[in-house]
Amino acid sequence: MLYRGYPIQQLAEHGDFLETCYLLLYGELPTGNQKTDFDYRVAHHTMVHEQIARFFQGFRRDAHPMAVMVASVGALSAFYHDSTNIADPTQRMIASTRMIAKIPTLAAMAYKYSSPALCLSKERPRLFVQLPAHVLRVPCEDYKVNPVLARALDRIFILHADHEQNASTSTVRLSGSSGANPFACIAAGIASLWGPAHGGANEAVLKMLGEIGSVERIPLYIARAKTRTIRFG
Repeated sequence: MLYRGYPIQQLAEHGDFLETCYLLLYGELPTGNQKTDFDYRVAHHTMVHEQIARFFQGFRRDAHPMAVMVASVGALSAFYHDSTNIADPTQRMIASTRMIAKIPTLAAMAYKYSSPALCLSKERPRLFVQLPAHVLRVPCEDYKVNPVLARALDRIFILHADHEQNASTSTVRLSGSSGANPFACIAAGIASLWGPAHGGANEAVLKMLGEIGSVERIPLYIARAKTRTIRFG
C-alpha cells in the first residue's frame, strides 16, 4: 500500500499524520523547514469562527455526531469565501489546510456539545492529534495527553488518509466536478461516509461489541455470522 509511492508502513513508523497530509497535497515528503511551516499553518487554522459555536446551539444534545459534522462542515462554506475558487491552486491549498485543521475541532465540539460537563479548552494543543483529547478535558483538571494513545490516534489517521476511490471520495469528486464550494463538497462526502455500508460500519461494530458483552458469547456471535439463522434475545 503506497501513498504517492511511499510505503504506508514507512509513513506510520517514521512519520506523523500532518507529514502524510503534506505528502498527499504536494506529492513529496516535506523537508524539515517545510514540515515546520506546514505544522504552523495548520495549527493557526484550528480555531473556528465564534458564530460556529452559536450554530451548534441549534442542535439537539442527542443529535447523531455525523449529522452534526455534515451540518457544521457544510456551514464552513458560509464563512470562508476567499478560498472557494478550485481553479486557483493557492485557494485550493488554503481550503485544504483549513479543512485539515478545523474538522478535528468541529468533531471535538460536537462531542463536547453532547456532554456539557466537559470543558472546551481555549488553549492551543502542542500536537495536532492531541486536539480532540485536549479540548474534552474535565473542568478544573489538568489534562495530560497519553503519548501512547496520541501516537495510536496519529497512526489511525495515517492509515485512513488515502482511501482510494471509495464511496465518500467519489461523492466529494462528483460534487466538486460542478465547481461547488469545497467545504460543501466535503460535507457531502461526510454524508456518504455516515452510511452503514461505509464508515458507519465502524459504528455498527461498536454496537455489536456492546451486544456481545462478554468473551463467553463470542462463539455464539460467530455462529450467527456463519449461519445467519441464530437470533438473540
